[in-house]
Amino acid sequence: MKTLRAYLSTLSTIDQAAYAKQCGTTIGYLRKALSTKPRLDGALVRRLDEESGGQVSRQDLRPDIFGEPSKKKAA
Repeated sequence: MKTLRAYLSTLSTIDQAAYAKQCGTTIGYLRKALSTKPRLDGALVRRLDEESGGQVSRQDLRPDIFGEPSKKKAA
């Protein structure tokens, strides 16, 4: 949920609603998900990732389906 929270914080309220709509959900549902941390549907997670250009990590949201997030090495 870290990547979803971080991504939403970069968007205006109007853009948040538009992003949620493009993903087939509502900003209200996404806000509730951030506070209650339910297991999001895999198809929704995929759309959240794709519509954010990869900024919302599907691996972060559902590692049980998409695998663990890769660890980035410091250069």
